Amino acid sequence: MFDTIIEATARPDGKFSQEIYLEGRLIDKARFAGGITDEAILEHLKSCSGFRRLVHSIGISVKSNEQESAGVFFVLENWGVTSKYETGTRLRIPCETDGSETILTLEEYDWSPDDDVPGKFAFEFEREGTLATVSIIFYLNEGYQVPEFQVEPPVDFRSESYREMIAKSLLNKGNNKRLKAAIDKAKRGEDVTIAYIGGSITQGAGAKPIHTECYAYRSYAIFKQMFGKDDGGHIHLIKAGVGGTPSELGIVRYDRDILRNGDVNPDIVIVEFAVNDEGDETKGNCYESLTLKALTSANKPAVILLFSVFLNDWNLQDRLAPVGEHYDLPMVSVKDAVVEQFRLTKTEGNIISKRQFFYDTYHPTNAGHQVMADCLGFLFAETERSAPDLSDIVTDKPAMIGNDFIHTCLLDRSKIDDIASIDPGSFNGTDADLQSVEMDDHPYGTPQFPNNWMHKGESGRGSFKMTIRCKRLILIFKDSGNIEFGSADIWVDGLQKLTADPHIHNWTHCNAVILFNEQAATEHTVEIRMASGHEDKHFTILGFGYVS
Repeated sequence: MFDTIIEATARPDGKFSQEIYLEGRLIDKARFAGGITDEAILEHLKSCSGFRRLVHSIGISVKSNEQESAGVFFVLENWGVTSKYETGTRLRIPCETDGSETILTLEEYDWSPDDDVPGKFAFEFEREGTLATVSIIFYLNEGYQVPEFQVEPPVDFRSESYREMIAKSLLNKGNNKRLKAAIDKAKRGEDVTIAYIGGSITQGAGAKPIHTECYAYRSYAIFKQMFGKDDGGHIHLIKAGVGGTPSELGIVRYDRDILRNGDVNPDIVIVEFAVNDEGDETKGNCYESLTLKALTSANKPAVILLFSVFLNDWNLQDRLAPVGEHYDLPMVSVKDAVVEQFRLTKTEGNIISKRQFFYDTYHPTNAGHQVMADCLGFLFAETERSAPDLSDIVTDKPAMIGNDFIHTCLLDRSKIDDIASIDPGSFNGTDADLQSVEMDDHPYGTPQFPNNWMHKGESGRGSFKMTIRCKRLILIFKDSGNIEFGSADIWVDGLQKLTADPHIHNWTHCNAVILFNEQAATEHTVEIRMASGHEDKHFTILGFGYVS
């Protein structure tokens, strides 16, 4: 990491920290931040033993953005072989906050014999919201040669070449009738709401501070500046990005997180799942269903499809863009804007490098978020100066991939009513340790699916039983890195459907899986019970998505 902005975020354990996860990512960081191409060196980064053979010491520099800065600690954690999060080495050392370098010499510390792989770095602060600029440098043992680090010139966001790069993001202008209507409303001073739904990039991951530097807030601010009257107070923001989740969960969240259970009717909906939907079991059906759910709302909002990109130049644009073409929607591709110029040197015409664009393997830096916002701003400007389309988007036609989930509704502990008959059995607790995300323009996290059913280890062995009449059913359960959580067997109509393992991803977030997808609504029974040998563990049912 070099001159990277970090932010102290409140954690469930009471600490205020910024984590940098290394497992599966350290090699990518070495490649794009350090320019390392030597495969032998990269191989050393796969294990703790290799890391210690390669690295002599670690230099840590922290420059706080506060005039009177409190202390900060640098944490290094290795994952263990026996118990991933418990048996590896954990080092915690104080650092100055004036930008001076603290050296951690590896041979001066005792290392656990159970160390497996480098797990994470973290910076722990005394106050929430503290911003700092940090660098982490590896000093190598003798015999290893790496390229000299080159400081890059700052990105010129005002240059003509930058504007040309941004223009390449316009994948499709699309039918502009709805977007022009929203722009005209804004110009008249009427209330206009822009809503964003997606994964962690829409949540704002990589942006510091997350609530004002993320692409969603910045593009909302661009729209407000371009078309708002007076102070733009009549332009409103809905931001509903949830890290690590696909449109399979987005379709369940839409009514709650975008429409706010009927209290909000957005004029513009921006859909960003181009790097999250690899895990979508329906391979695009949920994505198209979500797009249509927005398009067919009574107030006829404009829907914009946004395609973000990962460090390895990958996204699902080839799978998802045909949905936008099918309905002639405005589409913006960050991939089309930046990937081609990533391959160039500065002298060849590179405008923003991967090191400048990406905070980590998946998420943009503040500069990357600005690029994304400017891409949307270019669409807004192009739409305003284009001739209006007289006819509206046609939605009443066969689906491109599928629309099975368009009418998905959320069922949780607060919304049982006449929808289902439920006996929670031993799943009678409520889990408060949930994935939290920064909604709208809030700097704080909002817990996801708080109205849940939790089995605790001491709750007994009774199973969760539900009878429901519907065509389709999605289960949402909690993934967790906590070893106290165990697996649960899911039964549908007396047949075991799957075993839900909360440790496949090993971090606290929401996991959606389809239990059945049928063409006609019939009555089904669902039973969830702890897997054999896991009865004394925890498991949390966050909710269900159903199509009646």
